[in-house]
Amino acid sequence: MLWVGPGQHHGDVSYEMLLLAIVVVTALAFDFTNGFHDTANAMAASIATKALKPRQAVALAAALNLVGAFLSFAVAASIAKGLVEAEAVTLTVVLAGLCGGVIWNLLTWLLGLPSSSSHALFGGVIGAVIAHAGLNGVIWTGLLQKVVAPALLSPVIALVVSAVATRLVYRITARTPENTRTSGFRWGQIGSASLVSLAHGTNDAQKTMGIIFLALLTVGLASPTDTQPPWWVIVACAVAIAAGTYMGGWRIIRTLGKGLVEIESPQGMAADTASASVILVSSHFGLSLSTTHVATGSILGTGVGKKGATVRWGVAGRMLVAWLVTMPAAAAVGAVCTLIAGLGYAGPLVVFGLLIVTAGLILLRSRVNRVDSANVTDDWQDAAPAQPTSAPAAPAATTVGS
Repeated sequence: MLWVGPGQHHGDVSYEMLLLAIVVVTALAFDFTNGFHDTANAMAASIATKALKPRQAVALAAALNLVGAFLSFAVAASIAKGLVEAEAVTLTVVLAGLCGGVIWNLLTWLLGLPSSSSHALFGGVIGAVIAHAGLNGVIWTGLLQKVVAPALLSPVIALVVSAVATRLVYRITARTPENTRTSGFRWGQIGSASLVSLAHGTNDAQKTMGIIFLALLTVGLASPTDTQPPWWVIVACAVAIAAGTYMGGWRIIRTLGKGLVEIESPQGMAADTASASVILVSSHFGLSLSTTHVATGSILGTGVGKKGATVRWGVAGRMLVAWLVTMPAAAAVGAVCTLIAGLGYAGPLVVFGLLIVTAGLILLRSRVNRVDSANVTDDWQDAAPAQPTSAPAAPAATTVGS
């Protein structure tokens, strides 16, 4: 007899396969939203400094995300086996967790907030597991080591590395003519942004691979001894995140590229190099950090590292609030979806239907105050003036662009 969801026992293999198909489709939908939600992490600085045209930037990022997804599988394995107890996971739990991640990604994209897709996914899954199996269903030490610790450390490390790099860049090139410096650093920025895109594919595509791997483990279609997901999972996730990246995610690109710091080409190169370094090191060790946190820390670091630069601390403060509530909010959605899925035979189908309706409403709302490749680099409209880095002010109530 097959266990497919909370309170449900069905010997119908076709029903289980239907649920598995829905889980895989939802996981790939999350991967797609991850792509356009996180395009800004790699390309916001290059677009802001006009090192690349917007469409060129997202096309390059998409191609490199695709390649990066095949370079390592350490993160996928750690996600599938290190965050929740295997016996606490069912297909409906995985589906509910994914719904939490997708909905939070879409909401924060609508608001132009660069929150963490990774934490949205983890929060959704953890909330679903707790609703199904209680607190004992979560491997808390794994959560602290693989998610919480990197979340706290990575933006700080990225900020410091970026600030030091920015200071060195301006000091080394102090006597270089402005035109020469700008031209040279634009080429360097394209290279460093490309490295971030490659690193993003290496780290973030694996998160969805890990979730599908977890679903396959649940129904016995994968073995706990496997060191990586099946190849069809790897290819599907790589294509999904690349397609999402090509969509642009222009709202978040605008916030990161124009809302935090007015970036020049040397700063952009320093930020992207710092981000790529931190992400690639974490991927090597199987740490599933948030590329959003890293990229944001790096961009803030360029403001700290350049004398006389200004940082919009109000925007940064609003982003910090989004970071803090991401996991709890996604967990709440995951828990509610788990409860709905457990109401009966059609429960998981109702959850999937609600996800489609919610996503449709958010997309319709996004047509108001549309942001696209044509206006993504327009001047940032402040509700309060940016503050000089020499005397940071308390976060002001700054309105984030659409």
